[in-house]
Amino acid sequence: MVQFLYYFHFKCDVAPFHRPVRHGKTRTMLHINDLTFRYGGRALFEGATLHVAAGQRVGLVGRNGAGKSTLFKLIVGELHADGGDVRLRPRSRIGRVAQEAPAGETSLLDCVLAADLERVALLEEEERADPHRLAEVHERLTAIDAHTAPARAAIILAGLGFSAEAQARPVGSFSGGWRMRVALAAALFARPELLLLDEPTNHLDLEATLWLQSYLATCPGTVIVISHDRELLDEVATRIVHVDGGKLVAYGGNYTAFERVRREKFELASKAFSKQMEQRKKIQSFIDRFRAKATKAAQAQSRVKMLERMGPAVPVVEERGMVFDFPDPEPLSPPIIAIEDGIAGYDGPPVLEGLELRLDMDDRVALLGANGNGKSTLAKVLAGRLALQGGKMVKSPKLKIGYFAQHQTEELSLDRTPYDHMGELMKTAPESKIRAQLGRFGFEQDRANVKVENLSGGEKARLLFALMSRDAPHLMILDEPTNHLDIDAREALVSALNAYEGAVVLVSHDPHLVELVADRLLLVGDGHVAAFDGDLADYRRYLLERARDARRGDGGKSEKRKDERRRAAAEARAQLAPLQKA
Repeated sequence: MVQFLYYFHFKCDVAPFHRPVRHGKTRTMLHINDLTFRYGGRALFEGATLHVAAGQRVGLVGRNGAGKSTLFKLIVGELHADGGDVRLRPRSRIGRVAQEAPAGETSLLDCVLAADLERVALLEEEERADPHRLAEVHERLTAIDAHTAPARAAIILAGLGFSAEAQARPVGSFSGGWRMRVALAAALFARPELLLLDEPTNHLDLEATLWLQSYLATCPGTVIVISHDRELLDEVATRIVHVDGGKLVAYGGNYTAFERVRREKFELASKAFSKQMEQRKKIQSFIDRFRAKATKAAQAQSRVKMLERMGPAVPVVEERGMVFDFPDPEPLSPPIIAIEDGIAGYDGPPVLEGLELRLDMDDRVALLGANGNGKSTLAKVLAGRLALQGGKMVKSPKLKIGYFAQHQTEELSLDRTPYDHMGELMKTAPESKIRAQLGRFGFEQDRANVKVENLSGGEKARLLFALMSRDAPHLMILDEPTNHLDIDAREALVSALNAYEGAVVLVSHDPHLVELVADRLLLVGDGHVAAFDGDLADYRRYLLERARDARRGDGGKSEKRKDERRRAAAEARAQLAPLQKA
């Protein structure tokens, strides 16, 4: 625990590493001027400049390896620029999630409270301060709302999925992913002037992700967030900064606005290029026709100089998008899976009881519910990785299932290539067929022969997609498939799943993926699985209402009213379903 607090303290006060910002009327939080930084012989940044005003919420985007995380390290002083400078407001406190999860016997609540270093110091001074100083200490404690700190910390922890009972438990009793949530809670609670978040939703479930979106959207400080979660960037960001070709290019608005402006710029540049090429063609035609004629020689020479002044035409090259392609299965008669009165669990008490579920080939199902409620348990049951403890499950005899779970990356052999892994599973297939399956997920000739230890997290995830879909499964079960995928790869996954003709069961913290792929939502909680009558907007409202009821001690009395509202909303959406599908 001591190590975690020291780490956070180091991150919270980086002003000594930088020259202060001299600002006029505009309150400048961060100014990057003509930044140059080289790593491994490659220039990650070359003359990059950026101005971030206090209170802005910035989404930092760019391809993997473009330098986004490196920029954070330059801002906090972990790395030093080869040229240019990074300037922060004087005495600014910077919050950044610790890279190492907190541990020890300290309770979750106390761990988060300890992140407010000023409050901790004042409370310690209060115990030994002389009467003259005591009044100043109390005045400052009041100014920083110290008396509300436990309640604020509890609200943040609750939003990230920790019950009141869990908040009193030692940090060390939780798994690494849950302890990283505590580190995130500490960074949020400290209320820094500048909050730097690098993929903050990686360790969150959908419920905590939706809460974090709402929290950051109303955060009073300056926020810079690196994320591949399009929904979070749309909900939170008021400005997008694109790391592109060593530059920092700023766009107003959220990610959708950024994408639209980039598309418009590309189209304008393409039209300008086409116009220039047409103009050059006409000029060259005149030169070729009249260069040899004495009466037109002067005019032809004038056209030659005109071409020289125009300079060479530079074609506009659009970045190649990622493409996934799941092979379509042979059709099966419905249902492909049916469960009646199922009981699922492990060695202890059942995790899920009373399971009633039917899946057909055209089903697109997303499982909702906080982590620990049984979503992955249900996924394993459907995948045949976990047998039912009771009840009945019937599967089509020809059913083939593809199962993706993020932990499967640990099962890949680091010293083998994607071709080796695929070849092991397709022993009788010719090389062309093996490479064709890898090519469906972006592994062309060169990348197919790279050892797994040298692949990025996103490439390992794509390899798992290729491996699990090699037999054209009738049902694909995807448990957190987007953790290491960038925005382009996530869009490719959405397109591939929507083109796929089999059934999909999805567990994901990515609202964008759930909204665009799933047409059935199942709520997993309290040991049961039930249909959720609504979409993700309704689910957001459901979570907010449930949190309000919990704070008010409602005890679930308003559930009937909520169900009626959801049913009415579902009926309204049913009328729009044909248009939405089109």
